[in-house]
Amino acid sequence: MLLPDRLYLGTSTQPEYLRLKYANRHGLITGATGTGKTVSLQIMAEGFSRAGVPVFCADIKGDLSGIGAMGEAKDFLVKRANDIGLTEYEPGVSPTIFWDLFGRQGHPVRTTVSEMGPLLLSRILDLNDTQEGVLNIAFRYADDNELLLLDLKDLRALLIAVSENAKEISREYGNVAAASVGAVQRALLVLEEQGGEHFFGERALEISDLMRTTTDGRGYVSVLAADELMASPRLYATFLLWLLSELFEELPEVGDPEKPRLVFFFDEAHLLFNDAPKALIDKVEQVVKLVRSKGVGVYFVTQNPADVPDTVLSQLANRVQHALRAYTPREQKAVRAAAETFRPNPDFDTEEVITQLGVGEALVSVLEDKGVPSMVGRTMMRPPVGRPGPITPSERQTMIATSPVAGIYDRLDDRESAYEVLAVRAAARQAAEAAAEAAKEAEKQARAREKAERASRPRRSTRASPMEAAMTSFGRSMANSLGRALVRGILGSLSGKR
Repeated sequence: MLLPDRLYLGTSTQPEYLRLKYANRHGLITGATGTGKTVSLQIMAEGFSRAGVPVFCADIKGDLSGIGAMGEAKDFLVKRANDIGLTEYEPGVSPTIFWDLFGRQGHPVRTTVSEMGPLLLSRILDLNDTQEGVLNIAFRYADDNELLLLDLKDLRALLIAVSENAKEISREYGNVAAASVGAVQRALLVLEEQGGEHFFGERALEISDLMRTTTDGRGYVSVLAADELMASPRLYATFLLWLLSELFEELPEVGDPEKPRLVFFFDEAHLLFNDAPKALIDKVEQVVKLVRSKGVGVYFVTQNPADVPDTVLSQLANRVQHALRAYTPREQKAVRAAAETFRPNPDFDTEEVITQLGVGEALVSVLEDKGVPSMVGRTMMRPPVGRPGPITPSERQTMIATSPVAGIYDRLDDRESAYEVLAVRAAARQAAEAAAEAAKEAEKQARAREKAERASRPRRSTRASPMEAAMTSFGRSMANSLGRALVRGILGSLSGKR
């Protein structure tokens, strides 16, 4: 029943397989809370790992961590295997690496502010168009001035520099209003309070560390601890979008390989699209379309297909639909819409069966030969080989300490970047201003001293003595007489020649 080129998902009227060749055509796992979505995610991740395909997935409630622990042949699991004809069933364990944006339940996951870019950062900060424009100008200013933006203190320093030089920057890049800069600064403060400073910095995550395989050819399952992260849903959504964008940007084109190079599971996918601007949804749609040719399969996990925009939903070819509730008109409409996405099966009414599925049951439709969707089948899903449910904290710490990336990301690096460069420039500017002020003050004090010195000298009388007055009068008389004589002599001589 287990075949090398496909994943066994369970049994309907026949074994249901997901062909590895079509696994990069993306997929969707949906269903109401408690219907078995997490177990379906686990068995698919285990299957991909066994086939040598690395997997990245988010652990929202903590109960996916058991994938990294040896399972047990419990009675209900053995019974499930016997009921569906899985004679090869035996407990196992998948090689697992734990990650955590906050660095508490796994290796820290970081990226730099520059790598995140203004579009996704604006999404995290919930900026309006004007504020996003200011952030774009700030990034452009940083690029033009060779300022590295690694962490949030770099971005804060940059915004201060933009505000202080707003007049010059506005002339070159466009209007920068102080109010908009202030709004971005306040949004950064909110992000920091949500723990966002843990996400930005170095060492930044290397995509290659998510694509590791063991020496015996199994793919590592990277599990992101997201229970704490869910308190900051915007940060969670933006992180996943950034990761998907990085995969698209860094991986080379491979066309349609015999099996994916990486499979990516988006749990709680509705958080990616709630209140998302159209530009961001367009970006997601573009990346989902194009990342397939990079050999990456993307699987969205959510409660209802309606949580995913139609433009993205149309790209998801492999479907696992668990039970949906239909108590209200809105829910009934959602069930009808979900049923219409499947290729009909003449043996049952898909819309009716969706509301009747038990825990561990699902409607399954995957791509078959030539990429044609299979007829939907009411499927009893296979049991997982790893432990269902969470591992203990001590088990987690042991796995973290012995993982292949232990020691690589656990220390925060803080090399010279915009914060330090701008601090040096500000210090130099302040020193120059202080020196100019000191010189001005010294000149002022010198003038004051000179004035004081003049004021302190004894004053001499300007009144002439009687003798000096007589001599001055006599001198003036002699000078006047001589002057008149000279003038007359000259004129007389000239007159005498006429």
